[in-house]
Amino acid sequence: MRSSLARPDLAPAHASLERAERSVAELLRALGQDPDEERLRGTPARVANALSQALRRPELPEVAFLENEGSRELIAIEGIPFQSLCEHHLLPFRGTVDIGYLPDGRIVGVSLPVRVVDHFSGGLQLQERMTEEIADWLADRLPARGVGVVVRAEHFCMSFRGIGDRSTTLRTSAFRGELTSLETDPPRRGEAPCPPES
Repeated sequence: MRSSLARPDLAPAHASLERAERSVAELLRALGQDPDEERLRGTPARVANALSQALRRPELPEVAFLENEGSRELIAIEGIPFQSLCEHHLLPFRGTVDIGYLPDGRIVGVSLPVRVVDHFSGGLQLQERMTEEIADWLADRLPARGVGVVVRAEHFCMSFRGIGDRSTTLRTSAFRGELTSLETDPPRRGEAPCPPES
């Protein structure tokens, strides 16, 4: 099942750091700051470089399977850290991803889910879309009877502007296959790939 929020895969545009630097300088001027002041002289270049790094998206991993015919119980990888940029405000959001799957004879190495998270958290993102994209990719490529993804994140577009604080987090989830019932069956949520709410 494909997410309704999924974006088409487009070839990345060629970045121009020089143009980005000029644009940051102009943005500072538009906001009443003088980028020619000594204290701000290096700021446009630093911002352009930082955003260029943040917008890079690592390649998706090749799926390598490990034969294990006895594995049919839930496998969970919890607390995968990530950081991304919100496409609405160009401010960071960061948190953790919990991934679980019900294998159907074959399993994958624990590094694969981490690399999948690294890929889909790259670039400009929405947490809701990222959650769906991770679940869809894993459900399409793993020999799994079900996949579950739970994401918790602090959004700087809220906390930086004083709407909530670090303890204010957004939680999103996506379940596929035999784990889909976890979305609508609260008594089974203990099986989800995440610890109980504190």
